[in-house]
Amino acid sequence: MVQGEPFFGLDVASTSVLFLAILTVHVAAAFVAIVSGVVAMVAHKGPGRHSRAGRWYLIGILVVFATACALAAFRWPADLPLVLVGGIGAASAAYGFTFRRMHRPGDIPHILAMGISYIAMLTAFYVDNGPQLPIWNLLPPAAFWVIPAIVGAPILGRAIWKRRHPHQRRPAPKDRVHPERP
Repeated sequence: MVQGEPFFGLDVASTSVLFLAILTVHVAAAFVAIVSGVVAMVAHKGPGRHSRAGRWYLIGILVVFATACALAAFRWPADLPLVLVGGIGAASAAYGFTFRRMHRPGDIPHILAMGISYIAMLTAFYVDNGPQLPIWNLLPPAAFWVIPAIVGAPILGRAIWKRRHPHQRRPAPKDRVHPERP
């Protein structure tokens, strides 16, 4: 990470008004993307809450990527890896959203693209901010690149598996099975 200037206890690339204005929009958009992404993940799939949250997620992540590109100009070329990861996240979200809007058969490409997008967004966040976060600052820099994928891949895999096997339900625990009545 490139050392920046101190601003409210954080290292930022610049304390110029332009940089701080872009950073404010970036953080607000990231918050929208994080929250709407979680809402889309847990909401009932289909029209309604899931679709609305998905639109907000797409808008949020596209604004995050655009502002990340502008912010990277202040620390170029050190921020090139963040721009590349952000590009993967934005492109994946755009693909997943477009796939669903085109009413193509199957849900797996949509789920995979949106999951990759969310993991990429978290990866960029931790790579850039991990060294300043409590507990995370104790980890080696390589951990910031892999932990989001290590955590996210099984969750994404489970979502895909559940979509491929919708009728397989876990059996009820033995203590909840009611004995047959005579």
